[in-house]
Amino acid sequence: MMAMEKDFNIFPEIMGILNVTPDSFSDGGNYFDKNFAVKHALALIQDGADIIDIGGESSRPSANPVSTKDEIKRIIPVIEKLKRLVPGCIISVDTTKYDVAAAALDAGAGIINDISGLQFDERLASLAAVKSAGLVIMHINGTPQTMQKNPVYNDVVQDVYDFLNSKVSIAAAAGVKNIYIDVGIGFGKTLKHNLALLKNIDVFTSIDAKILLGISRKSFLGTLTGINNPEERDTATVLFHALLLGNSINVIRVHDVKLLKMLKTLYKSLL
Repeated sequence: MMAMEKDFNIFPEIMGILNVTPDSFSDGGNYFDKNFAVKHALALIQDGADIIDIGGESSRPSANPVSTKDEIKRIIPVIEKLKRLVPGCIISVDTTKYDVAAAALDAGAGIINDISGLQFDERLASLAAVKSAGLVIMHINGTPQTMQKNPVYNDVVQDVYDFLNSKVSIAAAAGVKNIYIDVGIGFGKTLKHNLALLKNIDVFTSIDAKILLGISRKSFLGTLTGINNPEERDTATVLFHALLLGNSINVIRVHDVKLLKMLKTLYKSLL
């Protein structure tokens, strides 16, 4: 594993989170209604989001699975309406299901965000290639139902690196041109695992893919700061991202886009 030289002239793109679910860990139910969801997506774009990540199934620990039919019913009307209102917006679909991803791409999404890292359905790689879509490959240890039950690694940084590197090779061989990797903070990791990955995030720059990082409102921030309510962890989120600037992270996935846009404005003023 070889790390690239840090580049302090690059600020990551901002991916705004839109959970069209009743049970996501921090804002479940807030945007379950289509009109509320679209209104929030428009607000995220206004606040400075470069990408809107739309998901119809919660991936929080112990979350219940959602059927393909229900997931499509939740997200497709939102994608279609958002693309009508803002034709040029970039939409990512947060799903592990082939049929959901295919429907979302047909409706106007341009990126598949697969939290399973091609473990649940490797066909997502060929789908992304055929549709000329981007593909996010995330590391997860287990499933949302099992991932936090005593996760164990030989060496978390090396193990996650090897996993992502192998999956990127599969995606590239399938013909995917725009590949992102996500180390999967909080997805089958203890606090110690999460911090080891964040301290060594620059190691992953040697994989031939862009780096996407999602730490927004996650439980490890609550453990470190004592903030129990996920919706009150936005300040901790932006502060942690400020500490990580310069590590060649390409995309930051967050709930509060406005705070990250403020960080971007302040950061750019120093360059």
